[in-house]
Amino acid sequence: MSRTARTQEEIRRFLAIGAVQVAELDLSGEEAVLRPGPGSPPVTHGEVFLLVRRDGLPVGTLLGRVPEGADPTKVLAALARQTQRQGDGGGGGRGNGGGHEDDTVEAAVRSAGPPPPFTSVVVATRERAGQLARALDSLLAQDHPRFEVVVVDNAPVTDETRDLVHRKYGERVRYVREPVPGLATAHNTGLAHALGEVIAFTDDDVVADVRWLTELTAPFTADPGLGCATGLILPARLRTPAQVLLESHGGFAKGFTPTTYDPREPPREEPLFPFTAGRFGSGANMAFRTEVLRAVGGFDPATGAGTLARGGDDLYGFVRVLAQGHRLHYTPRALVWHHHRETWADLETQAFGYGAGLTAYLTAVLVDRPALLPAFLARLPRGLSHARGLSAVRETGDTGNTGVGPAAPGGHDARSAHPWPRRLSRLQRRGMLYGPLGYLRARRAAGGTTGRPPSGGRTAGGAR
Repeated sequence: MSRTARTQEEIRRFLAIGAVQVAELDLSGEEAVLRPGPGSPPVTHGEVFLLVRRDGLPVGTLLGRVPEGADPTKVLAALARQTQRQGDGGGGGRGNGGGHEDDTVEAAVRSAGPPPPFTSVVVATRERAGQLARALDSLLAQDHPRFEVVVVDNAPVTDETRDLVHRKYGERVRYVREPVPGLATAHNTGLAHALGEVIAFTDDDVVADVRWLTELTAPFTADPGLGCATGLILPARLRTPAQVLLESHGGFAKGFTPTTYDPREPPREEPLFPFTAGRFGSGANMAFRTEVLRAVGGFDPATGAGTLARGGDDLYGFVRVLAQGHRLHYTPRALVWHHHRETWADLETQAFGYGAGLTAYLTAVLVDRPALLPAFLARLPRGLSHARGLSAVRETGDTGNTGVGPAAPGGHDARSAHPWPRRLSRLQRRGMLYGPLGYLRARRAAGGTTGRPPSGGRTAGGAR
């Protein structure tokens, strides 16, 4: 079969992917409580991507099917309990691997103790006022005792974002304008204006769980050596084939096992640690100790969406913090619901951007910290072999797991019912080849430097 014919067949299969409902089920009490996902209608018959909670905490995901005429709550509760009895904690309990499974920090967070630190939440946005309003509403509903929200309006072409913030949110949200395009630049601007001991970042296309900020930032109080924390990202909607396909192959989730990455105890399962930063989390759900992030110079402005590098700014931040000797903690208790891209064209752009961002951030780290080059080269042979194995898994959808649980969205450890299109794999590889060049071009466009080191304490008045 020719490449054109294979591509056409992949697109045909892609278009045949049906929508999946999104919901959450709380098993805390005697009676299970079923709720639709954020912005979703009540659950009816058909396929359902289900987040399972106990005592309000996310413990796993599964895919279930509700027969026509059946009670969705009874069907899904029975499936969740059966899956739990079979030992996988709700269908998605396996961790992201590579670090140290760590319930110590999680236990300290849940115990009575000092409150989480004062936190600045930074949301970078550009001409998406409708999505931004949805995100801000969820952020202002957080149960965190003391935090501020800073919106960074990145290279705006209209006053829509500024007007929204001032009209609807008043003094509850600070508005900062950053004329230079690029997500890393916008995040650095937020860092320069942040007043909090901890700075959290999320995107304008998320809905944050009410305990998101508390769960993401409390580990900094529990562990004085912690430099960074990341959390769980689940799909807010699975209405289009693109959204279902992306989530079928892992989406942005990193599992339900709390994991601590310590540079003093490199994980044996990660031959390229700490350069395998994609394992640690994603930029839509991350927080840093503010003084630590400032000490490493913030994010490299030649990386990230909106630059020629296409991405990698979050991964750059993770590696720089780990390279300075600080720990990174992943907690599945800190949940945001993400609105995935909706079309095949979006997936193509995303695949190329992921590949480009991966090698762009590696280039950025080695350019900015050449002392890391010997360690990187020493790890490279085993790392490349490991990467080839992961690529094969991605393309076949077969991880070798034969455990219980349906293969579909949320079953991140299982075979996928929807093969990953080879065209997207090719685009990702092309992006990886382009990434170093894209980074160097972006760096040259920025004047050949990594930008001004962010400093703290500036008020919103100086940014208008």
